[in-house]
Amino acid sequence: TSALFCWSKQIRRPNLSLDASCFSSPPVNFLQELPSYRSIARRRTTVHSRDKQSGTLLKSTDSYSSQLEDRIAENLSSQSLRNYALNISEKRRLRDIQETQMKYLSEWDQWKRYSSKSWKRFLEKAREMTTHLELWREDIRSIEGKFGTGIQSYFSFLRFLVLLNLVIFLIIFMLVLLPILLTKYKITNSSFVLIPFKDTDIQCTVYPVSSSGLIYFYSYIIDLLSGTGFLEETSLFYGHYTIDGVKFQNFTYDLPLAYLISTIAYLALSLLWIVKRSVEGFKINLIRSEEHFQSYCNKIFAGWDFCITNRSMADLKHSSLRYELRADLEEERIRQKIAERTSEETIRIYSLRLFLNCIVLAVLGACFYAIYVATVFSQEHMKKEIDKMVFGENLLILYLPSIVITLANFITPMIFAKIIRYEDYSPGFEIRLTILRCVFMRLATICVLVFTLGSKITSCDDDTCDLCGYNQKLYPCWETQVGQEMYKLMIFDFIIILAVTLFVDFPRKLLVTYCSSWKLIQCWGQQEFAIPDNVLGIVYGQTICWIGAFFSPLLPAIATLKFIIIFYVKEWSLLYTCRPSPRPFRASNSNFFFLLVLLIGLCLAIIPLTISISRIPSSKACGPFTNFNTTWEVIPKTVSTFPSSLQSFIHGVTSEAFAVPFFMIICLIMFYFIALAGAHKRVVIQLREQLSLESRDKRYLIQKLTEAQRDTRN
Repeated sequence: TSALFCWSKQIRRPNLSLDASCFSSPPVNFLQELPSYRSIARRRTTVHSRDKQSGTLLKSTDSYSSQLEDRIAENLSSQSLRNYALNISEKRRLRDIQETQMKYLSEWDQWKRYSSKSWKRFLEKAREMTTHLELWREDIRSIEGKFGTGIQSYFSFLRFLVLLNLVIFLIIFMLVLLPILLTKYKITNSSFVLIPFKDTDIQCTVYPVSSSGLIYFYSYIIDLLSGTGFLEETSLFYGHYTIDGVKFQNFTYDLPLAYLISTIAYLALSLLWIVKRSVEGFKINLIRSEEHFQSYCNKIFAGWDFCITNRSMADLKHSSLRYELRADLEEERIRQKIAERTSEETIRIYSLRLFLNCIVLAVLGACFYAIYVATVFSQEHMKKEIDKMVFGENLLILYLPSIVITLANFITPMIFAKIIRYEDYSPGFEIRLTILRCVFMRLATICVLVFTLGSKITSCDDDTCDLCGYNQKLYPCWETQVGQEMYKLMIFDFIIILAVTLFVDFPRKLLVTYCSSWKLIQCWGQQEFAIPDNVLGIVYGQTICWIGAFFSPLLPAIATLKFIIIFYVKEWSLLYTCRPSPRPFRASNSNFFFLLVLLIGLCLAIIPLTISISRIPSSKACGPFTNFNTTWEVIPKTVSTFPSSLQSFIHGVTSEAFAVPFFMIICLIMFYFIALAGAHKRVVIQLREQLSLESRDKRYLIQKLTEAQRDTRN
C-alpha cells in the first residue's frame, strides 16, 4: 500500500526523482505484476538487455535520475539545455553545474566552449534575420491565420516555384546571356566568334526573315501573343544565339557548351531541390502511417489547427474534422464490406472497374488524338500570309493546340469524377486516384504536343529530310518554333487563369451575394478554392517552363513574373471571391503531394528534352549548334580537347566496365537502406507497443491504488 501511495504521489507531481523513502526497499514483487513486465517475460527478453536500451520499471527511479543527470552533465558541452525535456528548476540546476565545471577547465577549453556558444548564438540570430527577408512572409502568415495550414501550403509552394524559376533564369543569364550582352554593348574588350563555314548544303542554311514592309496594326498583338514577328529575332528564342563563342583577351568562351551546360544545370538543380524538400514530407508521411485507432485519437485530441484565428475558418475546421471522421468511418465500413464480399461480388466489381478503366483510357486516347490533330492542322496552316486571313482566324490557328489542351484539362476531371463514383473505392482512395488521373492527363498533354511536333520535324514528303536531317522547308529553325509553342502555352495558360478569376469567379460571387434568394444560384453556390486543382495548374505551367527553357532561354523569367501575378490573383480570389473547400487538406500531406506531382512533371519534361538534344538533328540555319549533327555532340568535341590522361579517365568512367559495378554498388547500398528502414519500422512498432503497455500499466496502477485506498478507509 505504501508503494502505491508513492506511485500516486509521482503521478500527481512528476519530476526527475522520487522520494527516497518510497524506494528504500524496491517493491520488486509488486512491479512484477505489471502488464508490461508480464508481456516482456512472455517474450523471454532479459531484463539486462532492456536496461541497456531504455530502462525498465524494475530499475530504481533514484538510480535512473542520477544516471540521467550524469549523462546530461556529460553532454552539456555539445548540446543545449533546450534539447532536454526538463522543467525550469532542473534546467537552472544543470546550468549551475555547467558553470561550476567551467571553472576547472583550461583556458583553451574555456575559449573553445565560449566560442562555440557565440557561434551558435550568431547562427540563431542569422536565421531569425533571414526569416524576415522571406518573400511574402506577412501575406502567407495572414493566409495561414485566416484559412489554416492547408491553404497556406499552396501559397508556400507557389513561392517556392517563384524562387526556383528565378534561380533557373539566373543560371541561364550568367552562362548564356551575360557574355553576349557584355560584348554587344562593348562593356568588355571582347568580340563575337562567328560559326565557321561547314560543308552544308545551302538549302539547309536558308532561314527566311520576317518582312519589314507594311504591317497591319494588329500584327504586333499577334506577334506578342504567339512569339512570331519581331519577337522571333530577339534573345527570347533559340535562333538568336547563332554564334560560336565570345573571344575575351585571355580565353574564348564556348557558347554552345555553355548553352548545353545551362540546360543540364537547371534540370539537375530542380531535381535536387525538389528531392531535398520532399524528403521532409516523406518522413512525416511515414510517421503518420499509424493504426486506425491512433488516427481517430489524433483527429479528436490533436487535430485542431491552432493557426486559425477567424471564426468562419474555425467553423470550417470543425466541419473538416467531422468530414475526416466520416471519411474514416466510411473507409472502415468499406473494409468490412470487402472482407464480407463473396467471390461473385468480387468478380463483378473487378469486371466493372476494368470496364470503367477502359473508358478512362478511351477518354485519354481521344484527348491525345484531338491534340495531335489540332497540332498537325495548326502547323500546316500557320505558314499562310497574315493578309490572307482575318485577325480572329489567324489567332485561332496559332492557339488551336493550346485551346484543345485547355478544353481537355477542363472536361476530363469532371468525367473522371463521375466515373470514380461507380468503382466502389474508399473516399480517400477516390481522391488520390482522381488526382493521379488528372495529373497524368495534364502533364501527358504537353508531352503529346512535343512528340507531335517532333514527328512533324523529322518527317517530310520530299528529300529535304535526307539532305538536312529534318523538315527544313516547314521548320527552317525548328528549335525556335518549338520554343514558340511553349511560349504560347505559357501565355494562354496565364490568360485563362486571369479570365476565370475575373469573369467567372467574381461574377459568381456577386450573384451568390446579392441574388441568394434564387434557387438556381443557391444550387450553384460560391466557387470553392480547390487546392489540388490549383496545384495541378501551376505544376502544368512549371512543366512547360522546364521543357521550353532550352528552346526559349528567357521563358523562366516570364514564368517568374507569371507566378508572382498568380500569387496576388489567387490571394485576392481566396479573400473575396472563393471559399475554402470543406474537404480537409493537411499541410504535411499536401507539401509532399505537391512536390511529388512536381517531380513527376520534371521527369516527364526531361524525356522530350533528352530526345531533342541527343536524337533530333540540330538546325543548320540558326542557333549555336549549326556545325553539329546533334546538340549532344558538343560534349565529345570538348572532351577531345582535354589531355590524354583526362580523356582516358572520362572514357573509363562512362564505359560499361565502370557502369556495371557502379550500378551493383548502388543496388547494394539501396538494399542496405531498405533493410535499415525495415529495422527502423520494427523499432517504431516496438515503441508503439511499449506506449500501449505503459498505458495499461497506468490503468493497472490506478486500479490497485483505488483498491488500496478503499482498504485503508475500511
